[in-house]
Amino acid sequence: MLHKPLGLLAELTHRCPLGCPYCSNPLALDPREGELDTATWLRVFREAAELGVLQVHLSGGEPGARRDLVDITAGAHAAGLYTNLITSAVGITHKILAALVGAGLDHVQISIQDSEAASADHIAGYAGAFARKLALAAEVVRHKLLLTVNAVVHRANIDRIGDMVDLALALGASRIEIAHVQYYGWALKNRAALMPSRAQVERAAAEVAELRSRHHARIVIDAVVPDYYARYPKPCVGGWGRRSLNVTPAGKVLPCHAAESITGLKFWNVRERSLADIWANSPAFNAFRGTGWMKEPCASCPRRELDFGGCRCQAFALTGDARATDPVCHLALDHAQVAQLAAVQTDAAYAYRHI
Repeated sequence: MLHKPLGLLAELTHRCPLGCPYCSNPLALDPREGELDTATWLRVFREAAELGVLQVHLSGGEPGARRDLVDITAGAHAAGLYTNLITSAVGITHKILAALVGAGLDHVQISIQDSEAASADHIAGYAGAFARKLALAAEVVRHKLLLTVNAVVHRANIDRIGDMVDLALALGASRIEIAHVQYYGWALKNRAALMPSRAQVERAAAEVAELRSRHHARIVIDAVVPDYYARYPKPCVGGWGRRSLNVTPAGKVLPCHAAESITGLKFWNVRERSLADIWANSPAFNAFRGTGWMKEPCASCPRRELDFGGCRCQAFALTGDARATDPVCHLALDHAQVAQLAAVQTDAAYAYRHI
């Protein structure tokens, strides 16, 4: 059965002022001169709506690096899509935000690196970034837009989850996402420096449960156990090629954000094909749809249509085989490797992702 996609991640650019050591963008970034133009993005949004997509996430890099961001937002709104801007807040001025509101922007998601300014700026590799985030958040709320705070969590800040939730409440956010670092791409370079200890993870899980109870009906707190400490893997974007798609700055269409890390997959491009054709017929999208591609223990596992074997990119990164069971699963043949990697923690300086 071919499901309809509900969400589109539109990566407008890979340009970004921050140098986050856990950057999730691919190692080979798309250059500015290869980015899709405004007209192509507007066509993609129309085709996405026709395909069944309900919401578009305008992302990057930093989408504020695009001079046509207001026109792109207006085009997504005109296509009938719910528009969510995912931003570092650096580059989105008060004037630009006002123009985005006029263009039909519905929601803003601001990333924070910590609850403390000095630590947050150190993690981001950008002095003054934290202050800009707070200023933009205040403007978002003033314009009566919905605000989500995205807190990327790792060893340096996991003990301040409660402070980050308090900050989100003070900013007027309706939701906070406690997003543990995913170890793909650039984050692999910093895995030992970012990896929390098991004790930290256990304390954080207990704290999140308590925070959800304490702040019930005040703010939604989304969080999952970090992959390397999980018993079962999470479903990759709700299942590969089931509910979402991703368009890169250069127009490649991916089943998930990190799919280009799997060598051997062929990704079709919106410059040459329609989104509907790509969704239904792309070799990359069909590579891991359903369950027919699975090996044991996934093939006979009662959870195979719950977690779909876990993350294909993580399986490839850790085993070299994209068809393998995600090694974070305790049933995986390679699971012992995950425990060994999680135990490696250093205080080495970050390798920043400066562009």
